[in-house]
Amino acid sequence: MQIKMRPMSIHKLRASISAASVIAATYVSASPAFAQEDTEDAASIPVNAALGTASLEPKVEDGKQIYDAAVFTRFAPQTASDMVAQIPGFTISRPSQDRGLGEASQNVIINGQRISGKSNDARTVLGRTPAASVVRIEIVDGASLNIPGLSGQVLNLVTKSTGIQGNFSWRSQFRRRIQPHLTHGEINVSGKLGKGDFTLGLNNTDSFRGGGWGEEIATDGNGDLLFVRDRLNKFYGDRPKLAGTYTRTSAAGSIFNLNAEFGLNRFRRRQERQLSGPQNNVDEELSTGQENEWNAEVSADYEFALAGGRLKLVGFHRSEHSPFENLFRQDFLDNSPAEASQFNRVADEGESIARAEYSWKGGKSDWQISAEGAFNFLDVESELFELDNLGVFQPVALDNASSRVSEKRGQVILSYGRPLAPNLTLQAQLGGEYSQIKQTGANGLTRQFIRPKGQVSLAWKASPRLDVSAKIQRKVGQLNFFDFISSVDLQDDNNNAGNPELVPPQSWLAELEFNRSLGAAGSINLKLQYERFSDIVDQIPIGIDGEAPGNLPDSADRYSAEANVTFLLDSIGFKGAKLDLEGYYQKSSLTDPVTGLRRRFGDDRRWTWEVDFRHDIPGSNLAWGFGAEDRSQAPFLRLNFSFRPFATKPQTFAFIEHKNILGLKLRAQIINLLGQQEKYQEIFYTDRLNNVVDQVRDGTNNFGQIFRFTVSGTF
Repeated sequence: MQIKMRPMSIHKLRASISAASVIAATYVSASPAFAQEDTEDAASIPVNAALGTASLEPKVEDGKQIYDAAVFTRFAPQTASDMVAQIPGFTISRPSQDRGLGEASQNVIINGQRISGKSNDARTVLGRTPAASVVRIEIVDGASLNIPGLSGQVLNLVTKSTGIQGNFSWRSQFRRRIQPHLTHGEINVSGKLGKGDFTLGLNNTDSFRGGGWGEEIATDGNGDLLFVRDRLNKFYGDRPKLAGTYTRTSAAGSIFNLNAEFGLNRFRRRQERQLSGPQNNVDEELSTGQENEWNAEVSADYEFALAGGRLKLVGFHRSEHSPFENLFRQDFLDNSPAEASQFNRVADEGESIARAEYSWKGGKSDWQISAEGAFNFLDVESELFELDNLGVFQPVALDNASSRVSEKRGQVILSYGRPLAPNLTLQAQLGGEYSQIKQTGANGLTRQFIRPKGQVSLAWKASPRLDVSAKIQRKVGQLNFFDFISSVDLQDDNNNAGNPELVPPQSWLAELEFNRSLGAAGSINLKLQYERFSDIVDQIPIGIDGEAPGNLPDSADRYSAEANVTFLLDSIGFKGAKLDLEGYYQKSSLTDPVTGLRRRFGDDRRWTWEVDFRHDIPGSNLAWGFGAEDRSQAPFLRLNFSFRPFATKPQTFAFIEHKNILGLKLRAQIINLLGQQEKYQEIFYTDRLNNVVDQVRDGTNNFGQIFRFTVSGTF
């Protein structure tokens, strides 16, 4: 019996490699309350600041938790990001995956304004902001702000430019059997430019060197050995990006923002395998892939007073060009001709958005009406080749492999907010969107949709130390245009046929958040969510024997609970120490299109937990710490296949940091102290409905200890 295997679809491979690389490499309108010019001087962070042991207990004023910049001096922060990372119980939310620009969503604002742009996310902005320009940090409830879309804990960073400043960091990484990673770093400059403020940054902080080595054992449905793969996997990626912003506020209060960035993505994958086993004729396998992408984005907005209110105009454009290719080759023990296949794809993507927001005040009420129009597209050309007996690649016909998918979309949202009582605030949005989705090619369709959108949120200051917020939201999800187009799995024939009938999923989201300050002892944040989906996307049958991502007819549900707890150990006499705990539990349910039974989503995180301890030694520039994390994930399922990843032990790390060696901060870190291994199980079914198994593969990936050394500083 000759075992022939064929690699993952390019689209799925991009997502899975990105996730695997991260795991292997780290197993890791303005509000009136904030719009006033701050007259305080920005914090001056002395080089020897780590000697401080100020408490991280915030001041409480007008319902806000306030952290003056000087509170963070014991950490010798170089950027605003360094400060925010130490705030008890606060976690920056992930960048929104909402359609277009939409309402504000990420829980960080700068000087009372939502962050301008789209890729210009909160972590990036905070990392470019020098610590010396930070006046203070405020934690407020989002529903109390005149910024539609925000609820729960929101961080307002109050800054004041103090001249030209810069910061830099460089991180090296070393591990067994993977080349050293020496290209991870960034440099940022900010300050005054004419009558405005600018930032300019060059970074490659999304770069990685990942992979590992291990063994994969394949058995048939009876448990008999088929073959063993000895594997060496290497994933290398660099994503250099040049980005800049310019902001200017006129004497009349008009605000102008300009953002631009240009980036590259150079990705390389190489997987070498040696096979052995009683039912195997394959000697060696080679699977490679590469991508050479460029992307660019520019956006601008202008806000000014008009007819008793304020009008904000926004323009945005993004372009991306992504050529990539996958190759899979097998050489045989009996010296028969090698077999190989290659899948090439060139993808061009673009998005253009025009948006207008008009805000006004009526008595105690804040109003805003926004209108947004957007056009986005994906243009793909794909080719499949197979090696003939003469060693020449010959083209193979591939249905629905080259196509163009585009969407025109418009939405209008009316927002309203007001205090219902001195300690209770209401915020509400109501509106809808129109979209037209069009696909050209053999299976092209044009369809139109109208969908409602909106949310209602309440912020309750239950006591000086307890904030409670609640939200109900109607959401329209984002589609992945690659799901409309065929993709090829060169190794295991898990191909996607492409589905031109996809529609965006919709959901109702209910959220309840509690934030309890423990004063000098720390903080507790708890978030509960329930989301009910319609038209959720999962694998469905296409045609006679094909499958692709598609909308399921039945509803789906997801529950989650998330806790973020910080204990400041100064309160028990352990000066300079703090302990951060995070936990997340999720349960989801949908109707499996094969069995008809309810099961979890295929990408569901069952649970995660994380522990981080840090001690800044009083009277010195030294800090040390350690941490651990673990997670459980539901299997990823196709119509005849399941994949379940898991780890043998929690991931662990330890570090030591010196905050002033010739004016530089140095940090040494070791990851995977307990020798964690990544494992997985793949099951191939001849009939998943009746649980008839064709083949089972149990794999192990070793990556050993990872050593990192970071140097950072300011200028």
